[in-house]
Amino acid sequence: METIKVSTSQHIDIDYAVAGLGERVAARLIDLAMFGIVFFVFLFLFSILGVLDQGGILPMVLLIIYGAGFVFYDLLAEIFMNGQSVGKRLLKIKVISLDGAQASLGQYFMRWVFRIVDFALTAQLGGLVCVAVTENKQRFGDLVAGTTLIKTEPATTFQQIAFHPVVEEYTPVFDSVHLMTDRDIELIHEVLTTYYKTGNHTLIYQMATRVSNHLSVTLPTGMHELSFLETVMKDYNYITANVD
Repeated sequence: METIKVSTSQHIDIDYAVAGLGERVAARLIDLAMFGIVFFVFLFLFSILGVLDQGGILPMVLLIIYGAGFVFYDLLAEIFMNGQSVGKRLLKIKVISLDGAQASLGQYFMRWVFRIVDFALTAQLGGLVCVAVTENKQRFGDLVAGTTLIKTEPATTFQQIAFHPVVEEYTPVFDSVHLMTDRDIELIHEVLTTYYKTGNHTLIYQMATRVSNHLSVTLPTGMHELSFLETVMKDYNYITANVD
């Protein structure tokens, strides 16, 4: 599985699974099919209502509205659907910035503008070739905007889920774990998931150091860094699950 390494705001490198060429093409085809269905549905309805037979300016206005929707669809969808279009959501892929954050309005805009190069001026081939040959599976618009597409649903087991129930008789080890946030725990989960896949111990050491400094605690004797991070997650899950 091809991945991209991004650096989070906490300066921890995380590997994300990059959306492949086939998934991007399939998402695009779904979006195009959706517009085709909408076109023929409205064409059928307007034919029944006699709108097209009336002539005049109305059919032209409706055609302009439809064309504008087609042109601006990708830009508006990615802005208001958190980096996804209908096709991307169905294929479980999304646009992110290369720094791991949600793409900005400016990045969405640059991706949209360069659709002219990726698709219109190159008969759809420019973007396909660029995605196929670039390391991070980026089309020209992604290269300019500093974005790429990742998979939003990695394969994980129940035991690897960040927020899962803790047994009732569990006793928290670190009282200061209340200083953590949901995002902190999600990041620890991502680091652990990456470690389980790659065996990269450096991630564990870096994350354990940052968490211990944040909580102002030292690792108990006999507890290694991996066990420390797993314990912090259990403590947090237990405390948040028992908040009145």
